[in-house]
Amino acid sequence: MQNRFKVVAAATLLLGALFGTTGCSREQEVHAGAAESGRVVAVAVSKVARRDLSRSVRIAADFRPFQEIDVHAKVAGFVKEIYVDVGSRVRKGQTLAVLEVPELRDELDQVAAGMRRSEQQVEQARHELTRAQANQTVAHLTYSRLEGVMKTRPELIAQQDVDDAQGKDEAAAAQVAAAQSGLAAAQELFNETTANRARVQALLDYTKITAPFDGVVTARYADTGAMLAAGTSSEKQALPLVKLSENGLLRLDIPIPEEDVPLVHLGKKVSVEVESLGRTFEGTVARFSNTVEPGTRTMMTEVDVPNPRYEIVPGMYAYVAFPVEEKSGALAVPVQAIAREGNRAVAYRIGRDNRIEILPVTLGVQTSRQLEILSGLSEGDSVAVANTGQLRQGQKVAPKPVDLPEAGGGS
Repeated sequence: MQNRFKVVAAATLLLGALFGTTGCSREQEVHAGAAESGRVVAVAVSKVARRDLSRSVRIAADFRPFQEIDVHAKVAGFVKEIYVDVGSRVRKGQTLAVLEVPELRDELDQVAAGMRRSEQQVEQARHELTRAQANQTVAHLTYSRLEGVMKTRPELIAQQDVDDAQGKDEAAAAQVAAAQSGLAAAQELFNETTANRARVQALLDYTKITAPFDGVVTARYADTGAMLAAGTSSEKQALPLVKLSENGLLRLDIPIPEEDVPLVHLGKKVSVEVESLGRTFEGTVARFSNTVEPGTRTMMTEVDVPNPRYEIVPGMYAYVAFPVEEKSGALAVPVQAIAREGNRAVAYRIGRDNRIEILPVTLGVQTSRQLEILSGLSEGDSVAVANTGQLRQGQKVAPKPVDLPEAGGGS
């Protein structure tokens, strides 16, 4: 009996000690939680404000000249002088080279001589017409007078004389008509020789090869003394003089995804980043194909980028920020202010007494730095923008306003 009593007493003491320890531990946790909930945490905050938002797609492309051609000779000849080389900047109409074509000069002299002869023939035909007209005038007056006398005093003149006068009058009129035809033929011959001379002169002018537009010589194919075939000949291997590239205005070919095609408009401004130069340029949507390629589901769009100082070199790589969604005066917050909880987005607003209010929000336009708020927040609200995962509903905080980047580049 004594042994049983001792066992029961020992068990009672052990349970008492165990319950006492557990109670003490729970009491410590309650006090710790109370201390934690009462601690004021410093939180970075930003104001909900209205901003202009723009969402963009970033597409890589390489620059190419606005136009680029091989400059050929219009007439065949030897290069007498060449004034440009690779890298030369030229203006429209500037002489690039001069060809030696002696036979054209001889042909021009020959045509000029023929033109002078035809001019003399025109002058001779004009004199012949004047003489014929004078003869016709005399013959007609003679016939008219005899005819008048015949009517008033028929006994004074014979009918034969009147008939002879009439015949001479008609012959003179025929000579006038012939002289007029001769003058017209001489004039046509003169016009023909004039046109021929102009043709030969034009060919001679083509011996000076000029730049069709402002640009840069990117390749030179011929040197002094080289024989150039006419660019209009049937020779497929006709040697060009130089390659000319218009680099003052460059093109970018941008494949726009199908879902963004309705947002492409002529004249739209885009941002063009050239990493190799560390600079950003402004481009303009100048033209688009108006068709979606079946293989890529994109529409090719061309962006023109002015390059007046020739800073950009064709072939350089660029990233085009193409705006596909824009909104002015949108209610926006920094992206750091929004947290995701499953399928919903929430913001941590600093409410009354600086306590956290966790509010669901509806989002609109999203850029790389800003989010549009459609509902859930009001203009002027302060929202936490850092360490939101550690904040709890009703927790008291010490708000610290911070400046974050505003709406800018697209996403």
